[in-house]
Amino acid sequence: MEKSQAYKLLRDTVQSLQKKLGFWQDNQLSCCGISLSQCYALVEIGQADKIALNELADLLNLDNSTMSRTVNNLVNNELVKREIDPQDRRYVTISLTESGSRLYQGIDEGLNLFFKNIYQSIPQEKQEQVLESLEILLKAIGQNECCN
Repeated sequence: MEKSQAYKLLRDTVQSLQKKLGFWQDNQLSCCGISLSQCYALVEIGQADKIALNELADLLNLDNSTMSRTVNNLVNNELVKREIDPQDRRYVTISLTESGSRLYQGIDEGLNLFFKNIYQSIPQEKQEQVLESLEILLKAIGQNECCN
């Protein structure tokens, strides 16, 4: 295959993957009563147990003000709580409330089942190859910026 065709195929494939995963998330996670961005934040907070606002913003590739609004909505919905560090009042950590933890567990179980089914749909002799290829792709994406 010609290199220019390979670049286009990579682009089209990644965009298709993005659309398919985004479609699932939009349809499946919206039933939880929170926005997709709030869901991403909830999952990251649940995985970390406790996380600083700026760390969460970095993980989700958002600026602090956007992240703060998202967290405010989660706080207002009583899904997360903020805790101010007594030694440094500028340092705020975020953790799940009991209801946030229940919601996170449901989302996490749903995602685990979804990706388990996808993994099992890949021919067994190709499963490790797919995982390795995705790691290589993620690393390459991280080393490059779009549209500069």
